[in-house]
Amino acid sequence: MEIDAAASGAMLKRERVREAILELIEARRPGDAIPSERVLSAELGVSRPTLRAAVDELVVAGLLVREHGRGMFVAEAKITQELVSDRNAFTLPQAGGMWTSELLEFRTVAAGARVGRKLRMSPAAEIHYVARLRLVDGSPMAIEHLHVRADLVPGLSRDELERGDLYEHLRDRHGVQVSEAVQSIEPTVVTRTEADLLDVPELSPALLFERLTSDARNRPVEYVHSLYRGDRYRIVSRLSLGPRTQTPPTGEGHHPGIPPGDFACGGAVSFSTHGVVQQGL
Repeated sequence: MEIDAAASGAMLKRERVREAILELIEARRPGDAIPSERVLSAELGVSRPTLRAAVDELVVAGLLVREHGRGMFVAEAKITQELVSDRNAFTLPQAGGMWTSELLEFRTVAAGARVGRKLRMSPAAEIHYVARLRLVDGSPMAIEHLHVRADLVPGLSRDELERGDLYEHLRDRHGVQVSEAVQSIEPTVVTRTEADLLDVPELSPALLFERLTSDARNRPVEYVHSLYRGDRYRIVSRLSLGPRTQTPPTGEGHHPGIPPGDFACGGAVSFSTHGVVQQGL
């Protein structure tokens, strides 16, 4: 697949703007205002359309709220439900199809405040920033933005990012054994530049993944956020719910997608999950 250089450049510029706005959001409380689009575009040195595209993405994601005539505000915090407790692991088989990667950008930069906090490193410390298009059987499936600690993989190469499994390269070539990850999944829609790269209509449904991966020594290795096509990628989970009982469960929480009171095992729901790539039309 031939990548449109203009679409790639616009998407990557908006990614940098997105990270800057996320830092503003994380430094504020729900309901706090953020600067106007005019002020932000001047401070960040980007055009109003580029700034607006990044803001639109964060509004769709539920992180910002626009109020007509008043401005933009930090949205209320989202309700988070974990499927498993810290003591219960889940398996994550690889999704189907032949996966390959096309590199959009690869550079070594300072981590910055937001990514530095996630990777537990100084904002001035170096990371490898990678943007790549993931393809399945030659068709675009996802856009990934990776932030990898440069001190753990100083010799990371373009070949490793385009060929084979990255975690296998980290283990075999760099001695970094990934051990666990915390990942969230949310629904969203694609912007025009993302749509161009993924070969779907603008505002098509998508899945937004965010993942923080640690190694066997409990060191954060990478922070990733990825956008997967909603028309061809879905997640299937198998849940172990425990025995049924006539005794209602205690507590006010519930497992996602399961009506309260249906299962009363009292413990965490354990599950396994895998990705399913649907055949293109």
